[in-house]
Amino acid sequence: MKIRANNIDIEIEDSASHDPTHTQRPAVLMLMGLGMQLVTWPPAMVQALQEAGFRTIRMDNRDIGLSQSFDHAGKPHLIWESVKYRVGMANKPAYTLHDMAADALGVLDVCQVQRAHVVGVSMGGMIAQRVALAAPQRAISLTSIMSSSGARGLPEAHPNVMRALMSRPASAAQDAVLNHYIHLFKVIGSPGFPPNEQLLRERIGAGIARSWRPQGTQRQMVAIAADRSRAQELSRVQVPTLVIHGKDDPLVPFACGQDTARRIPGARLVAIDGMGHDLPPGVVTRVLQDLVPFMNTHAASAPQHEPA
Repeated sequence: MKIRANNIDIEIEDSASHDPTHTQRPAVLMLMGLGMQLVTWPPAMVQALQEAGFRTIRMDNRDIGLSQSFDHAGKPHLIWESVKYRVGMANKPAYTLHDMAADALGVLDVCQVQRAHVVGVSMGGMIAQRVALAAPQRAISLTSIMSSSGARGLPEAHPNVMRALMSRPASAAQDAVLNHYIHLFKVIGSPGFPPNEQLLRERIGAGIARSWRPQGTQRQMVAIAADRSRAQELSRVQVPTLVIHGKDDPLVPFACGQDTARRIPGARLVAIDGMGHDLPPGVVTRVLQDLVPFMNTHAASAPQHEPA
């Protein structure tokens, strides 16, 4: 459903809209990664969290999916923005990760949730870190999955991964776009948990049919590049933190997860053998083994639902 939060239109999926009793449960705000929509969260993961007693709130980040577009900001020049990042010049994003964290907090406001477990994947992990920094009183816990602090000098993605990430479909035809993303997911995927190709094709195809906004992905990339100070700020994170990272992640190498956990006081690092930069069924099972007990351990005694 569409809501108005932080002065923009945001598409969300709240389990409490289907079952009002979920308003009495601890909420989990789930933040997806670069260019990914709320439907990218594996249904089995969402269902497992609900069966474990949580209220799940997913959202399309701004400029992606069914949330508000920022096409008026124009198409960024990625090569030039990359050069500026490498030489230390300031990037000029259409919006920032601070803005995206404010969107997430705005979603909690509209959902009348005072405090939530904040779980983010990849770029979503970066936004989750920003939420924990901006409003520690709103985060019961922070879970950063296959993400990074953004510190300079960390290992970068393998060259073949960057080529796949920066490439474009041969055309805007749905088959061409679908084949492009299937190739990308195979390149960044988990070698120890190979996905079912037919299931992968169906899920990617459904996402493309729902929305395909490549310029939004590009603007999000610039927002990531522009967020230069987060690594130094992570020492101020005050909420219980779990960092989950695959040892075989070719896009955001494992050292990035190690660095994030090192920078956040008291953070616990979970390393998963064979996990790349995706969430196939085997990885979901492994992630939930640590995620659910972690959130249960840090369930807040304070009320998490604000009265209307």
